[in-house]
Amino acid sequence: MNVLLTLSIAATLALFFGVLRLKNLATPVIVIGLLASLVFNAMEWNNTTSIFNDMMLYNNFTVAFASVGLFITLILVLFYSELSAKHEFHLPEILAIMLFGTVGGIVLLSFRNMVMLFLGIEILSLSYYVLAGIRKQNVYSNEASLKYFLMGAFSSGFLLMGIALIYGVTASLNLNEIAGYVNNAKGIVPPYFLVGVLLILSALLFKVAAAPFHFWTPDVYDGAPTLITALMSSVGKLYSFGAFVLLFNSCFIPLIADWEVILWIAALLSMSVGNITALYQKSVKRMLAYSSIAHAGYMLLALVGINNLTSGSVLFYALAYALASVVSFVVLYIVRDKKGSYDIASFNGLAQKNRMLAVVFTISMLSLTGIPLTAGFFGKFYIFNSALQSGYYWLTAFAVINSFIGAYYYLKPVVAMFASKSDEEITMPALSNSLLILLGILIILIGALPGFISGVI
Repeated sequence: MNVLLTLSIAATLALFFGVLRLKNLATPVIVIGLLASLVFNAMEWNNTTSIFNDMMLYNNFTVAFASVGLFITLILVLFYSELSAKHEFHLPEILAIMLFGTVGGIVLLSFRNMVMLFLGIEILSLSYYVLAGIRKQNVYSNEASLKYFLMGAFSSGFLLMGIALIYGVTASLNLNEIAGYVNNAKGIVPPYFLVGVLLILSALLFKVAAAPFHFWTPDVYDGAPTLITALMSSVGKLYSFGAFVLLFNSCFIPLIADWEVILWIAALLSMSVGNITALYQKSVKRMLAYSSIAHAGYMLLALVGINNLTSGSVLFYALAYALASVVSFVVLYIVRDKKGSYDIASFNGLAQKNRMLAVVFTISMLSLTGIPLTAGFFGKFYIFNSALQSGYYWLTAFAVINSFIGAYYYLKPVVAMFASKSDEEITMPALSNSLLILLGILIILIGALPGFISGVI
């Protein structure tokens, strides 16, 4: 509860500072709010707390996922404040909306009632609709926001209809009571209950950008401001997968035979469509957008056969992907700001002009590929191990093949950085430079010592 209150108060204060034209105070307040939220969140470890008459439950699962989300959001707030402040008139509003989105994410990680699931998704989604279209004079940003809103409205309709059907059978929106009904039914439930489960599944597949519900992703990620894309692809995916694990692990395991086939088809399609389409992209931003679809497919592997490894493997993978994704999008923003293009050719000779930037970007690409001694390697290792535990040997082999396909396009900008020449200098502000070095070190450190994260939950 303290986390939600702190985030809400900090975001509201930032909005007032924007109205009062005191935007220089917005960033310190947001940063203090996020730091305080991290402290309050850590204090909840091993201290299960029920909120709002059991509509929300704050436990170790929530603390672990929320810690990653709060940390990545803090990093992105610092990047946005330093890199975009001179171009951004609405900085206080943008930072406040990022925090309101985080509130929705925390609700998604702690809901114990279907009403809170819907509220969490809507708070998160509405925040991202606005952030995607925050550049009002940019037609691509407006297009991204409109597409995201329209497709998101359809998915919300699926979610509500699914919740309504489940309520019609169980006469309850509480997860414990729904789980009790499913357990007592011993896998024999009315057909419209299964329809409700599949509608909710479809809505959540949309939120995590998994195929065949992925069509909004490339245009939205490409049209949104680059640092906002980093937010959506990292913490947005983290919160959505956290809700996915929480709901299906709590309620629908006895019905796994009825929905697992849809998940493995979605995983297979996501990996194939994301990786193969990314091969043909000349824009690094669109390449990363399509690769995010593939990464959603990898993470779905842990959900195909839910077991005791699922939560930990999804958390580790989400952390590894978020760190590498933030680094890649921040470097892309800097290169685009200096050279005016997202094309792979914009990375030509970067290693000659800013070796630190080139090295950190290389680390992020290697982690996204899954190369050993990076966080991404153990992220895939734990995901694949979870799938193998559930007996999905052929699907895991298919995922390994897709990882090799991903290596081809991830290394394209890396080769351009070190093999080509450039005469254009690229410099960075001191704080952003330090943050990128920190993230690069974390990617390597987590890859070298994965046990500190993998055993958390």
